[in-house]
Amino acid sequence: WWLWPLVALCSGDQFRGEAEKIMRATPVIDGHNDLPWQLLTMFNNQLQEKAADLTSLAQTHTNIPKLRAGFVGAQFWSAYTPCDTQNKDAVRRILEQIDVIHRMCHMYPETFVCVTNSTGIRQAFQEGRVASLIGVEGGHSIDSSLGVLRALYHLGMRYLTLTHSCNTPWADNWLVDTGEDQAQSQGLSEFGQSVVREMNRLGVIIDLAHVSVATMKAALRLSKAPIIFSHSSAYSLCRHRRNVPDDVLQLVNQTGSLVMVNFYNDYVSCQQQATLSQVADHLDHIKKVAGAGAVGFGGDYDGVSRLPSGLEDVSKYPDLVAELLRRRWTEAEVRGALADNLLRVFEAVEQVSDHAGTPEEVPIPLGELQGSCRTTYGYSEAPSFHPPPGALLASLSTILLGLCL
Repeated sequence: WWLWPLVALCSGDQFRGEAEKIMRATPVIDGHNDLPWQLLTMFNNQLQEKAADLTSLAQTHTNIPKLRAGFVGAQFWSAYTPCDTQNKDAVRRILEQIDVIHRMCHMYPETFVCVTNSTGIRQAFQEGRVASLIGVEGGHSIDSSLGVLRALYHLGMRYLTLTHSCNTPWADNWLVDTGEDQAQSQGLSEFGQSVVREMNRLGVIIDLAHVSVATMKAALRLSKAPIIFSHSSAYSLCRHRRNVPDDVLQLVNQTGSLVMVNFYNDYVSCQQQATLSQVADHLDHIKKVAGAGAVGFGGDYDGVSRLPSGLEDVSKYPDLVAELLRRRWTEAEVRGALADNLLRVFEAVEQVSDHAGTPEEVPIPLGELQGSCRTTYGYSEAPSFHPPPGALLASLSTILLGLCL
């Protein structure tokens, strides 16, 4: 009765030791961490507050000791602003979140180094620092402006999630597939397609977490570079619309793209409770359908309220890697999931980029914008601006009514 538990314990130690050995050479690149949002909500981005010290911060899934214990070598930090900022102060809010990521690198240079390319990630690995990259979560953050898109790129944004849990005027979000939201763009509008083309030109990774299935398919077919799902799981194992269905996984395979598996219980088990083993099931399924090159990690730490048993914070990554080894993943497959698959995608995006090429510049039609606080500078005199007769008649009617009153 005592022999089998002893064998299991020794076997577990063997896989855990092997995991740590692999991760010392190939640390984790995680696709999505919401620590910057926690810094806003807990401290209003005041990093010099004593309680905000990242070496001792205890209320979060992420701090510096936990990152070290988890062998995290690169992190896409989420610059996030909620959907209720759309048509209001989304651009200001996203600039503040990008700023706090830069200040993290400035305050803790021995731990974090802000980088903007695949070469920078590899260099950070060699230096033993956490390569810190900026992922902007939610296309509403660019306020339907190609100019804002380019400005965020210059500030360090290296992926943009096309939507969050709301439509933009040019792309549909995942709630369309649940019936809780109405499709507006049937995936991507004409302007949405120009956003994708401009992201390709700049070298910004397209992130399809949070978008509708129609948007997934439209972007995968249009993009000249591979895309990522920065924090999504497999729909076949948990039928939640934030996850990726098998027909889309086949497109992921065909385009050399990447699904970075989310750890949120609701996306892992479709229940409030989940386990590390169930997360490994999602990794197995994506590998089976889309190939070993399509698998990555996107834990969604500090952005979710429930995490699987065994994956409670960022220090637990070696346990997940040990489970993959126990399931007979090869060392090459494990290294791919840890870092090599993301690096391949990032390098392909960089190769497709063309900064000497002509930028997209046709603005979104005025009638597709929303919000009552907008000005219309540029539209009335622009050569391509031709207001429809109905809009002109409505404007004249309003003027005449005002004169009568």
